[in-house]
Amino acid sequence: MSNQNQRELPRDPAVRALIQQAQRMQLSRRRLLAGAGGLGLAAFLAACGTGGTGGNAGNSTAAAVADMSESDKNVFWANWTLYLDYDDEAKNYPTLDEFAKRTGIKTHYAEDIDGNDSYYGKVQAQLAAGQDIGQDIITLTDWMAGRVIRQGFTQELDHANIPNIKNLLTGLQDVDFDPGRKNSLTWQSGYAGIAYNKAKYPKGLRTVSDLWNPDLKGRITVLDEMRDTMGLLMLDNGVDISSGWGDTEFAAATDVLSKQIANGQIRQVKGNSYKEDFISGDAIAGIVWSGDITQMNFENDDQWEFVLPDAGGTLWSDNLMVAVASPRKSNAEKLMDYYYEPEVAAQVAAYVNFISPVQGAKEAMEKIDPELMNNPLIFPSESDLAKAHVFRSLSAEEETNFNSQFQTSIGA
Repeated sequence: MSNQNQRELPRDPAVRALIQQAQRMQLSRRRLLAGAGGLGLAAFLAACGTGGTGGNAGNSTAAAVADMSESDKNVFWANWTLYLDYDDEAKNYPTLDEFAKRTGIKTHYAEDIDGNDSYYGKVQAQLAAGQDIGQDIITLTDWMAGRVIRQGFTQELDHANIPNIKNLLTGLQDVDFDPGRKNSLTWQSGYAGIAYNKAKYPKGLRTVSDLWNPDLKGRITVLDEMRDTMGLLMLDNGVDISSGWGDTEFAAATDVLSKQIANGQIRQVKGNSYKEDFISGDAIAGIVWSGDITQMNFENDDQWEFVLPDAGGTLWSDNLMVAVASPRKSNAEKLMDYYYEPEVAAQVAAYVNFISPVQGAKEAMEKIDPELMNNPLIFPSESDLAKAHVFRSLSAEEETNFNSQFQTSIGA
């Protein structure tokens, strides 16, 4: 057993139980990653707030919804796959179980989100009609968070119910798509980059252009998130995606994408389900999300290597928001507050291996697994920070135009 268990644990029995649970999980899921510490994280994540358009348009529906949290001790949360600490032996989510013990609130957790556009397509009509979508909390990426906030599809948060908001990293406290964090809180941040199967493609990859090597034909997947796939393609073309580009640069990248799909180089364009192709062996390499590869390696004998391309990768954040007609807003806020406790945030980060938005999580990680304090996918190194870029904000017109071009390119 690792000597970390001999470190002094907090006296609070609930916190101590979480740390001990996380330590046990880490013993069976350990993936030690090399890299320098997390210097400069707050400054770097200040850029995470870009990517949305406009502010909160407001919605009279939210004011009309009665909060039933006092009598209805439930909260429903829609999230992406592999995005919360999970105990493979007990078949449960330890932090959710602890939240229920503390508060008496049961969380109904659903891995419902495979892509921002696809999920938005499922719930947009109900949200627009001010109807309960069956989920109190939805978890969407910056640009989509900006859209639903602008459209009035979320409820304004009561920060008095979220005192741990003080632990939000400084660089994330005021973002352009949600000034003052009135309607959202960061869940996790991460990278889009490239990955490959080390055994099946031992020569490896360094650039996005390497994905077009003939010996990878038909074995490539790319993401259906426009900003990540197009961001990487434009970076590969030498474009600064954070500013100063337009129709010409975007069209050049869509030409590359269309060509590689048409000639069969790209097997499929997918959301989170691309992991199935990697695990089955149908895909050998592709454009991916950082934490997914680390988690897949935990459970599949370290088969893949994640790489930030030489030209750089993209940076994104996902955000917790309360849906406009949720009747359990206070319960949702209590859950958000809970996940902003550094010890809880550290347990989640130890499992999901994305960048934690919570101040104090790195220090709390020492009690769970000191080695993970140097994990650059949780606490980024300076060299990785220098290679990560945020897709610039788009106007509503650009959003429609570029998304239409992207969807045409992928045949959607």
